[in-house]
Amino acid sequence: KMKLFPGKEAEYQQRHTDLWPNLKALLKTAGIQNYSIFLDPESHLLFATYEVHESNTAAVDNLALDPIMKEWWAYMKDIMETNPDHSPVSIPLKDMFYLP
Repeated sequence: KMKLFPGKEAEYQQRHTDLWPNLKALLKTAGIQNYSIFLDPESHLLFATYEVHESNTAAVDNLALDPIMKEWWAYMKDIMETNPDHSPVSIPLKDMFYLP
């Protein structure tokens, strides 16, 4: 989960509607598919989920090193909580239930 600053919902959605083509290509090259981000408007919490094949986990782990990803994080830092390197503050959620 990540946290959006209050009042930044429309800006966040617009930036993702206008997702940079080179960032989209980077995510696809890493094997990411079916990527969704959901917002809880009461808490401003974002929940992101995507699918990736096991063979691509190293590529996904290396996304944080890519200059395109770093540029995107810097672009997003004014509307969401970020770490000192501008990556989003991301808190893993505990798996509680799965129905295959």
